[in-house]
Amino acid sequence: MSRTKKLQIIPLGGLGEIGKNMTVIRYNQEILVIDAGLSFPDEDMLGIDLVIPDYSYLLENKEMVSAILITHGHEDHIGALPYLLKDLNVPVYGTKLTIGIIKARLEEANVKKATLIEIKAGDSIKLGTLKVEFINGSHSIPDSLGLAIHTPLGTIVHTGDFKLDHTPVSGDILDIHKYSELGYKGVLFLLSDSTNVERPGFTKSERTVGENIDQVFFNAKGRIIFATFASNIHRLQQAITAAVKYDRKVAAAGRSIVNVINIAAELGYLYTVPNTLFPSTANTGCWSNMPSWRRILEYRRKISLSPK
Repeated sequence: MSRTKKLQIIPLGGLGEIGKNMTVIRYNQEILVIDAGLSFPDEDMLGIDLVIPDYSYLLENKEMVSAILITHGHEDHIGALPYLLKDLNVPVYGTKLTIGIIKARLEEANVKKATLIEIKAGDSIKLGTLKVEFINGSHSIPDSLGLAIHTPLGTIVHTGDFKLDHTPVSGDILDIHKYSELGYKGVLFLLSDSTNVERPGFTKSERTVGENIDQVFFNAKGRIIFATFASNIHRLQQAITAAVKYDRKVAAAGRSIVNVINIAAELGYLYTVPNTLFPSTANTGCWSNMPSWRRILEYRRKISLSPK
């Protein structure tokens, strides 16, 4: 490899660990950053609330950084942005929901100057000599992406977090055809999600969780306590769907989950009916306007969720 064509992949976090995801792609004097996440402290980190990657390398080369590409809106992929953007003023690219969540995080951190650019799966952008394609993903949060980064030396594929779910709650299936096309053309380097890869078998569809949730709601005589990650919007939707079906009320407890519900509902990624959610939580997102609502009804009829 000549000195005038040097491609580097530099993980600043998220490699061999859960959380703190941040990867640097450097071609000559151009740098792209993929994700900027946090992780939570270990038991021996007394007094520490969260852990972010050491991004001093980016500050030392800040004139080379052209953009930050965010694959999805989980904290382990966006949580470091409020800190990073205070030190590094570069554009941030993400999907509609991801940008919505980032905006809320930046407001909480009093970060007022940030260039947030909304993109969608299927888009491509040119950043210097590098071209980036955004690929539709399938994950526990909507609007997740994979990336194909085309460099003069070859293509780097970064899958983001993904799940091979053929019946996802949102209806958005991983664009396996695009990955096949990239593989046919030739990939220089693959950066793939590998969580639990050492475990045999496969992960069931998220919809099977919805079946179990429905059974719990059907059988429950009193109050139901439902725990989930705040950003697991698909699971929140299934709980709300069950609440609507069995004429129950929903109250969200905790600042983070209330914020996510408000953002997702406002942007059209979470749906309910009026008066299902308590006033502390959003009642936006008209159920009748939900594009996949009829598909959900049809799906529920087919699998007969109610016990025999």
